[in-house]
Amino acid sequence: MTKIALVTGAGSGIGRAVARALARDGWTLALMGRREAPLLETLPGALILPADVADEAQVDAAFAQLRERFGRLDLLFNNAGISAPPVPIDVLTVSQWRAVVDTNLTGSFLCARAAFVLMKTQSPRGGRIINNGSISAHAPRPNSAPYTSTKHAITGLTKSLSLDGRAFDIAAGQIDIGNAATDMTEKMQRGVPQANGQIAVEPRMDVEDVARAVVYMASLPLTANVQTMTVMARDMPFVGRG
Repeated sequence: MTKIALVTGAGSGIGRAVARALARDGWTLALMGRREAPLLETLPGALILPADVADEAQVDAAFAQLRERFGRLDLLFNNAGISAPPVPIDVLTVSQWRAVVDTNLTGSFLCARAAFVLMKTQSPRGGRIINNGSISAHAPRPNSAPYTSTKHAITGLTKSLSLDGRAFDIAAGQIDIGNAATDMTEKMQRGVPQANGQIAVEPRMDVEDVARAVVYMASLPLTANVQTMTVMARDMPFVGRG
């Protein structure tokens, strides 16, 4: 049976790497993102679903198109996410806060909700949802309140999906990623603020290491589940005193 996977935020970075790795592993891909051109560049031949994950109508329309094309969904990688400017909370605007919450948390909820509708009713029943969390879910960076808050919330969402999906053969897990080498982490090569106020260069890991980890999580039978996985650059300042 053809395995169908949907990757959000698939136009760059982790989403692009994971989509390509899943395709190499034999999955048929649908790609969601706000801009069509980067999605086409990620994987020619995939089902392209231009949509803003924070927009309920756009998400529902994208999932309707996916259902019409494939009739089912076996894997959702909830990857789309943004961050706010790294400024003190008393300088952060409410609109900046809401933009992060709308994309990172509400977007993941909307896509998971739509995936549940498909996975509960398709035959064979069930599927898997993998949420992109973050090491920030456990240890924040300076001036990261919106991003950190949403990633804490993703952990709660993942656990709720995992519990509520049991009755319908839906597995849900979370991957927490630290310092994958993408455009978003380029600044780490120049130095980023640390908890002690210093600026330090941080090591990064190949984004393909993340892609392989997601492919592993996706490869398990629905009777097994990686509830939480952390994959990170070995020497990044996270474990211990840094």
